[in-house]
Amino acid sequence: MSLTARLSAFFLGSLAFVLVAFSATLYFLANAYLHRQLDGRMESALDTLVASTEIKHGLVEWEPGEHYLTLGQDSGNEHVRWLIRDGQGQEIERSPNLSAQDYPTMDWPSDSDDHVGIIIRSSPSSWRFMQRRVQANASAIAPVHGPKGAHAQDKFPLLVITGAISSAPLEATLRQLALTLAGLSSAIWLLAALFGSRLCRRAVKPMIDMATAARTMGDTDWTQRLPVPKTGDELAQLGQAFNDLLHRLYEAFERQRRFTGDASHQLRTPLTAMLGQIEVALRRERAQEEYRDTLSRVHGQAMHLRQIVEMLLFLARADHEAQLPDLEEIDLTPWFDAYAQNWTGHPRATDLQFERAFEGPARVRVQAPLLGQLIDNLVDNACKYSRPGTPIKVRLSREPGNIAWSVEDLGCGIAEADLPHVFEPFYRSPHVRRRGDAGVGLGLAVAQRIARAIGGKLSVKSEWQHGSRFTLYLPEIVAHLQRVPEQAALTPSKS
Repeated sequence: MSLTARLSAFFLGSLAFVLVAFSATLYFLANAYLHRQLDGRMESALDTLVASTEIKHGLVEWEPGEHYLTLGQDSGNEHVRWLIRDGQGQEIERSPNLSAQDYPTMDWPSDSDDHVGIIIRSSPSSWRFMQRRVQANASAIAPVHGPKGAHAQDKFPLLVITGAISSAPLEATLRQLALTLAGLSSAIWLLAALFGSRLCRRAVKPMIDMATAARTMGDTDWTQRLPVPKTGDELAQLGQAFNDLLHRLYEAFERQRRFTGDASHQLRTPLTAMLGQIEVALRRERAQEEYRDTLSRVHGQAMHLRQIVEMLLFLARADHEAQLPDLEEIDLTPWFDAYAQNWTGHPRATDLQFERAFEGPARVRVQAPLLGQLIDNLVDNACKYSRPGTPIKVRLSREPGNIAWSVEDLGCGIAEADLPHVFEPFYRSPHVRRRGDAGVGLGLAVAQRIARAIGGKLSVKSEWQHGSRFTLYLPEIVAHLQRVPEQAALTPSKS
């Protein structure tokens, strides 16, 4: 069953339940109200009849002539009929509108039942009755057992006053109400079924269009997008979210494609150089020194190729694999001092300025070899793009909640347009390519991946022709429960 059919069935079923419940409630309320109105009219009529009686000398006098009694003068189904009987069931008087032909067909209540007060009953012949008893020995209505002897002309020990009114008009009104409610509810339900199904189809049409567009998308054309309805509702949000996902996938695909192309180029270059040198050496017999020189150049190219392959393998790992579990807690204060000693033999050692802006421990959780590789890449990058003789500041400082390790140079800097791409694999700015500086564009990409793996954050600030500053932020461990092991004092090895 389609979504449109399920939604239509649910709402039509709910509407049918509401309409039936409302109609039934309205019908029963109207039924109760109309019967109360009918009983109220009969009770008023009986009050009038009881007021026409008087109790004198222990007997009940029926003297309608002394009162102006018009009740029952008019004929019609909606008017009250009444009947006066004594305690022995003998008829004393009846209303003018109660004809001899109507009397036998009306199922009158028995006057011999021992009841107190008002008796209300309905007969199968659509008449509703109400009965009262008037006794001679009490002003209030009470159970009476009438005498069996004779009585005077208009004086009786007990009078039974019975009123009757036809319930046919009431039943006709209720039938009309039931038919009206049934017809109106059916019409509402049919209109809801007609327009509701159209509304449901129109509501889910954007989803159908998106599904159709998704099925027609090819695996080579990443520029296609889903049609997004301009409604601003949840379907529009779904379409926009899916298009954003397609855009991110397209960007990831493009990065992967560029990565693959650049990697193949970078791997092909040293391999081509190695093969060329080997082919030249094999063309003829050469002296031992020439072979040694050729092997030395091939060895250099092989080491360069090995470095590229290791960087590529590291970058090719998934992000969840880069989150290394074996991080260790170290104190960066002695670690920083030992790291600075590793650069004493570097050609730019006199330009390197290592500074520590605080005293005391600075505990972080990292993997020491990877941290050393990250800082090495940053320092190598600073040495590559700054002139000899210009200072390179390597500074360790404390910020709220973090330990900041920055590497700052006064080199060529990075143009503003190139800043968003400096951490992309194989990215090299056009200016650097024109200068012919060595490199493949993997150092900063590896540094960024290492920073994420050890839980840090690597940022860059640069100004064209005024140098760059790369800063690694590592969360500082303020409170630790156990003593830091002696491995914190291990000397880091320069990779």
